[in-house]
Amino acid sequence: MALNDTTNSTEEAVNSEDDDNNDNAIEAFFAPSNKKENHNGVSTSDFKTGYVAIVGRPNVGKSTLMNHMLGQKLSITSRKPQTTRHRIHGILSNDEMQAVFVDTPGIHRNEVRAINERMNKAAVSALVDVDLVLFVVDSDQWRDDDLLVLQKLGDTNLTVVLVINKADTLKDKGTLLPLIETFSDSFDFADIVPVSALKNQNLNRLQEVIASHLPVAEPIYDTEQITDRSERFLASEIIREKIMRSAGDEVPYDLTVQIDEFKDEPAHTDPKTGRPRKACTFIDATIYVERGGQKAIIIGDKGQRIKQVGMDSRKDMEQLFDKKIMLTLWVKVKRGWSDDERALTSLGY
Repeated sequence: MALNDTTNSTEEAVNSEDDDNNDNAIEAFFAPSNKKENHNGVSTSDFKTGYVAIVGRPNVGKSTLMNHMLGQKLSITSRKPQTTRHRIHGILSNDEMQAVFVDTPGIHRNEVRAINERMNKAAVSALVDVDLVLFVVDSDQWRDDDLLVLQKLGDTNLTVVLVINKADTLKDKGTLLPLIETFSDSFDFADIVPVSALKNQNLNRLQEVIASHLPVAEPIYDTEQITDRSERFLASEIIREKIMRSAGDEVPYDLTVQIDEFKDEPAHTDPKTGRPRKACTFIDATIYVERGGQKAIIIGDKGQRIKQVGMDSRKDMEQLFDKKIMLTLWVKVKRGWSDDERALTSLGY
């Protein structure tokens, strides 16, 4: 009898322990956790998110830096200064952070036309409501426009990281230390990071520095998204880049591109031939220049230049948009558009 009582008591103790374990497991399951996941499946316990403005004088490699940080070409590049005219948002997402980069036009003193004034305003306005600023300079020289940018930054209370680009071009790496000291004496930078944007050198370190200065917050955009700009805008920028690269110094900045039609056509059977047709996007674009001579240069001898621009643009678009593109280009003269406020507004500036 005593043996039976002991056995029952032991069984009751085991059952009680199992019940407690179940209760604890259920309580833990429903309890709020310090480490949550958002709708994108990204852990947000210490996830960093913020806007990062990339500023500097023209032609220091701001667009190249953003493109290589993203691993994707979004902002157009060329050897000409002031290639970037608009603020471009590029979105970098990884397991630790989401940095929304704002690539800006180069800040410069010589506002000779209305478009130059608008480019400066676009660059300065990018400093509003950002969490961090990357101030990009050349590794081997300090210019007046660098000082102008620094003066603009001095009027803010923003956290600024100095990015010394093209560090790989220095023959004597020892000359970098005096340059860093010069920059440090001129401004209270949160960090100083030498990089080579073109050769992807030290960009991992720069990402770590960026993450360290961003606030803890959930991602703003879907983690698969790389920009908030429309395909129409990106298409116009691709065309403009190809013209600038092809024409070289023959065509100045008196050109812009307007997308007249952007039409997606799904896969279907051709009603006339009965043959299947793949999905395709039809794009019609007009290239505006200010003088007839510029129009002739862009078209080229027997139309060869504009043909090559179209082929190169279509190739980049198909790679970026991941779909078949049919591109039609037109060239028109719109005199004085770059110094006409109404024309600038209508053309998206």
